[in-house]
Amino acid sequence: MATNKQSSREGSIFWKYIVAVVVFAFCLLPLLFVLSASLNPGGTLTGSTDLFKNVSFSNYQTLFQKDFPKWMLQSFFIATVTSVGTVLMAAAAAYAFSRFRFKGRRGGLTSLLIIQMFPQMLAFIAIYLLLLTLQDVYPWLGLGSPIALICVYLGGALGANTFLMYGFFNTIPRELDEAARIDGATHAQIFWGVIMRLVTPILAVVGLLSFVSTYGDFILAKIVLQRPEDYTLAVGLYVWAADERNAPWSLFAAGAVVAAIPIILLFMYLQKYIVSGLTAGSVKG
Repeated sequence: MATNKQSSREGSIFWKYIVAVVVFAFCLLPLLFVLSASLNPGGTLTGSTDLFKNVSFSNYQTLFQKDFPKWMLQSFFIATVTSVGTVLMAAAAAYAFSRFRFKGRRGGLTSLLIIQMFPQMLAFIAIYLLLLTLQDVYPWLGLGSPIALICVYLGGALGANTFLMYGFFNTIPRELDEAARIDGATHAQIFWGVIMRLVTPILAVVGLLSFVSTYGDFILAKIVLQRPEDYTLAVGLYVWAADERNAPWSLFAAGAVVAAIPIILLFMYLQKYIVSGLTAGSVKG
């Protein structure tokens, strides 16, 4: 009987390994294909079916002779400002909802939740018309302005991130606030000196998620940004691949590889905060 149980256990573990290998191969092969295409000087997708048959770094050299560095810097600027602004705005809103009791608090939380249920694409036309109207009054806040794109990102990310931080803020004991208040601390000093230091994991998670989503966004950036020199990486690479027959696919693949490196490094640096930041807020809401 014990032998049968052991063999069945080994069989179940064996199938788990098989599934894990299949999933790993399914995820790894596209990455290897893109890396091989970026190193292929031929420049076609069909010529990249033989992985790493031709290896050359000429595509990476050509990459930095075009507008790619401008697009990358633009993406970094927009993503960084958006992530910092999202963290500050969501933290302030979550702190207010978590610590204060005021009229309309529950209705405000419910409204944020309901708004986040609607797909973002429903607002594309409204955003375009709004920025088109603002362009006549405030040109720096209209179509074609990176500042306008940052404002759109900040408004769209506020609701979901506020809820994410709200659950985490509720895990911080209120006794800490009361002790700091007895010592003469103001609400601002409690927020910046006590609370913000204790919620570092969720700040890192929200900042990371905001940076990644903004860094790789295409639709909103394509709607708002008008000039090629103001494009982000997603829009710029799309322009290269717009013509399917004559597109420089190897150059496109090289750009995709270089664009993915900062995200990988950021995930590796902040991975210690990801699990704790996403799970601690679910303990107490």
